[in-house]
Amino acid sequence: MKSWMKWTLVVVIVALLAAGALRVVSSRKEKASALQAQQASQKTQVVMALSAADMLPVKTRVLTQTLAIAGPLKAVNAAFVKARVAGELQGLTVREGDLVKEGQVIARVESTEFQARVRQAQQQAQSAKAQVDIAKRSFENNRSLVDQGFISKTALESSLASLAAAEANFQAAQAGAEVAVKSLQDTVLRAPITGLIAQRLAQSGERVGIDARIVEIVDLSRLELEASLSPADSLRVAVGQTARLNIEGAAKPLSAKVVRVNPSAVAGSRAVLAYLALASSPGLRQGLFAQGTLELGQVQTLTVPMSAVRTDKPQPYVQIVVNGRIVHQNVALGVQGDFEGQAMVGIQDVPENALILSGSVGVLQADTQVKINTGAL
Repeated sequence: MKSWMKWTLVVVIVALLAAGALRVVSSRKEKASALQAQQASQKTQVVMALSAADMLPVKTRVLTQTLAIAGPLKAVNAAFVKARVAGELQGLTVREGDLVKEGQVIARVESTEFQARVRQAQQQAQSAKAQVDIAKRSFENNRSLVDQGFISKTALESSLASLAAAEANFQAAQAGAEVAVKSLQDTVLRAPITGLIAQRLAQSGERVGIDARIVEIVDLSRLELEASLSPADSLRVAVGQTARLNIEGAAKPLSAKVVRVNPSAVAGSRAVLAYLALASSPGLRQGLFAQGTLELGQVQTLTVPMSAVRTDKPQPYVQIVVNGRIVHQNVALGVQGDFEGQAMVGIQDVPENALILSGSVGVLQADTQVKINTGAL
């Protein structure tokens, strides 16, 4: 083969190789450019569509400050019937749920012994009265004898002292008789108030001691809530404030009013008890659990719904729409309260009428582009 043909062939091969390399490099550049263009296109195309219901304007509102309260219901009037004397219990027929009237006989303690004590005390009083009569006649006789000069004044003074001792013994015997009569009366157990039997703590035929509990009576016509408050919350509670309570078994909320606040804290827990009287108690029972909100007052401030405040960062924030993009704005929280049945909170560092995302939208990344559909906010 001639030399010029060899060189021509080498040049052709080199040219082919160079063309292939250029083609590969060009293809890679085209793919990279296409990928960058696609990513840029995707970035420009990510737009979050929001409805008017997803946006909330920041407004100044009058908040009703409330305090959550809870506790059991208790009867204002309740009493335990206790045995005042020891003995065998008789005639106890009332049971839980029975209605009793004030002064009604509930039961009796066997009274044979107490009747005998009354007779004994009365007889001792009669004997002491006879001794007084004897001492009085002796004194009168001695006084006549002194006047006639038959006896000395010392004898008269002695008879006077005997009369005074006899009278003192008579008065003591009378007091003993009164105590015996009182013990006999205490064998009859009567209802101190009108109400329903809540507990029967003894049975007929058993022997009871002094101060043994027989039955408990509660008056359900007046019920009140006993709410336990923290020391800080107790400073904001005052007599006359009103509350709405939800009670187990009640078909609708009931109104109540603070009537008393305990001046002392409970030892140990340091809680303060507040007592709220129910306006009505239809069919309610002592011991039912109640919970609700107590109205503390009203305050005007810049507010947002509690659900719109996000707490997934170290500092609470709200999501504001600024120029079509999401901005995470840190906020300082103020007073909490109720506005038209919705839980609201006062905030700072956000201008009034700014648009924020509602809590139902969830968390969007900062700088996310959003599109708001037309509609009244």
